[in-house]
Amino acid sequence: MSAKSFPWILGFGLLALLSACSARRSEPIAGPLPLASAELRQGEIAFDQHCSRCHPGGEKGLAPAINNKPLPGFMIKTQVRHGAGTMPAFSREELPPEELDALVKYLKALRKN
Repeated sequence: MSAKSFPWILGFGLLALLSACSARRSEPIAGPLPLASAELRQGEIAFDQHCSRCHPGGEKGLAPAINNKPLPGFMIKTQVRHGAGTMPAFSREELPPEELDALVKYLKALRKN
């Protein structure tokens, strides 16, 4: 190993180490999410039906975590309707507007919890 390659190897190792570290979102700090309204319960049902396979509990699974992304509601709706990357688009027939609204409120509540 030459002296010129040592900083690159050190930098790559540090980058790999830091990218492996993440917040432990599965350990609740505040306890389970209280579903105080019918709309939040509807949002949880929509999440379980359409999102939890790839984002289990809002965390990383087959797709990135979504419970730690500070996206505003309109951007969440746009991403759900049009898809992004490998995420499929969900039509109005698959996820009616009132369910999408409830889903967004549920995701925001999940993020705050």
